[in-house]
Amino acid sequence: METWAFLNCIGICLFILLQPQSCMASIQKKGSLPLGFRGDQMLYIDNNGVILLSNNSDFGFGFFTTDDVTLFLLAIVHLSSSTTIWSANRDNPVRNNDYFVFNESGNAYLESGDSRIWSTNTAEGGSVMELQNSGNLVLLADDGSVIWQSFNHPADTLLSNQEFSEGMKLVSNRRQNKLSYFLEMKSGDLLLYANYENPQPYWSMGQDNRKIINKNGAGVILASLDTNSWRFYDKNKVLLWQFIFSNSDKNTTWAATLGDDGFVTFYTLESGSSKTDALVKIPADYCSRPQSCDPYQICGTSNNCQCPNALASQRNCRPDVASSCEELKGPMELVDAGDGLGYFALGFVPPSSKTDLNGCKTSCSNNCSCLLMFFENKSGNCFHFDHVGSFRSSKEKGFASYIKISTTDANGGDSSNDGSSKKHAVIVVIIVTLTTFVVLVLLFVGVRYFRKSKDMPESPRENSEEDIFLESISGMPVRFSYKDLQVATKDFSAILGRGGFGSVYEGILPDGTRLAVKQLEGIGQGRKNYDASETSGKSHFPTYAFKMMEEGKLTEIVDANLQLAKTDPRVMVAIKVALWCIQDDMYHRPSMTKVVQMLEGLLPVPPPPMSLQMNSRLYSNFYKSISEEGTSSGPSDCNSDAYLSAVRLSGPR
Repeated sequence: METWAFLNCIGICLFILLQPQSCMASIQKKGSLPLGFRGDQMLYIDNNGVILLSNNSDFGFGFFTTDDVTLFLLAIVHLSSSTTIWSANRDNPVRNNDYFVFNESGNAYLESGDSRIWSTNTAEGGSVMELQNSGNLVLLADDGSVIWQSFNHPADTLLSNQEFSEGMKLVSNRRQNKLSYFLEMKSGDLLLYANYENPQPYWSMGQDNRKIINKNGAGVILASLDTNSWRFYDKNKVLLWQFIFSNSDKNTTWAATLGDDGFVTFYTLESGSSKTDALVKIPADYCSRPQSCDPYQICGTSNNCQCPNALASQRNCRPDVASSCEELKGPMELVDAGDGLGYFALGFVPPSSKTDLNGCKTSCSNNCSCLLMFFENKSGNCFHFDHVGSFRSSKEKGFASYIKISTTDANGGDSSNDGSSKKHAVIVVIIVTLTTFVVLVLLFVGVRYFRKSKDMPESPRENSEEDIFLESISGMPVRFSYKDLQVATKDFSAILGRGGFGSVYEGILPDGTRLAVKQLEGIGQGRKNYDASETSGKSHFPTYAFKMMEEGKLTEIVDANLQLAKTDPRVMVAIKVALWCIQDDMYHRPSMTKVVQMLEGLLPVPPPPMSLQMNSRLYSNFYKSISEEGTSSGPSDCNSDAYLSAVRLSGPR
């Protein structure tokens, strides 16, 4: 017996070892990942998408959901605070069946179908991938040297001891139709930029009076978060500046994130801490950012926004001027924006030229890309800007500011053509009035016709789908068409009596059978119990549900009597979980534990597969069982051993 048990154990071990990578991939790795790895989010759904853990379990590398729960980022996340500190594909999220690969040649990449989304480009170099306790993902060569690391390719966040040097960029998350920002080391200084087509700086560490100067030097080329300060070094790693962002000097992991609001915030990754708790931000002044208000608006001393007097007559406080020379149309002019107006980029960009006020205005007027100009009276510096953010109130009176606007009026014509514009407006009003009158008349006629037709008896279609379906069910009473009853009662001529809902007429069938027919009049209560249109769709609800999912109309299957908001995310979660639970392959159905976790929001709910084979099979068996009822004593196809649906058999739990 002992020999047999030993051989059995050996056999099981060999079976496990010989399993393909796809069967083994769902085992979460810790510390490092070997060559030859390939996995997608579905394989790691039980681990919340985490493929690799750091040895201290603080950080996880894997697939994490975006705002759209069907799309995923390949990212490094600080697990206890759920903070994403790095992502390989934040501008191009992938599906749950797209693969991360660390191939045998040492290259790591993310693939979606036949395209490669991201790659380390380290072919024939890497031998192992490590997620270090610092949150740094590194690829090591055979000799242990680092050939690639995520710390050298930051996204929007820096961590403690992560070096930020010339050539690197910290870029805020790109939001649709919103301005993005970036931070970079340039010309011996650290600068923040508005990411226009021609970037405009709005802050520099060199001009921030909160920094501590330890030593004057040629310029900083390297920065690193260390305990409670941001430290800046020269090329010899001599400390030049310090920017202290916290009074706490305890040893903890700090993060600096460039947000989509243009602020750099500092916060710890300890449990309970968040970006909103940050007391120190860069820049310090709320109105120093490029879009503290909408473009062309003024950010005031109380952080309120107001329109410049020069644009008060413009729609939405914005001139009818485009941002490119190709789109500029019609005559333009420069209007005085008033005194006491500042702009975020002044003080960080060199002047376009040195001239007088008239020369500055002339050069801007002749330059189609110039939308805004500032002239410094004291120095003669002329500044041109081809993109316009928000202004800010300034106590300094040393600048003259001018905004380029269109001289055409709101209707698109030149202001000298007011007469023709008014005539055009009158014509438009007349056309709109006549059109509205015609539509109202047609609407009135349509309502009258609808009410009349509703009172007339409707003869149902001969051989309708409903008739065919109901006649196929055994035991149903005989059904008569409206025409049959008309003939039998001689067009409802012999009245026997009247009731609450109509009159009763005498009739004789062709076989001589006498009958009484009640013709309903003006009945309005209740609703039809069966809809003929449902015979091909809603009569078999699983088929209908999968069809609606395929057409992107899942919310239409929600029963209106439940009085649930279709926009409630819990409704979509419940429907998707239900569709997972009726998969024809029992191994695709989730366990009850996972069902509960998905319903409680602890696990993401991936889109269920289209069970088209199951749908068509159940649909045909459903009608086959009806048509053969009472005529066959053999087992139904639905009960055969060859196929057991989720309706008839629940898979292993």
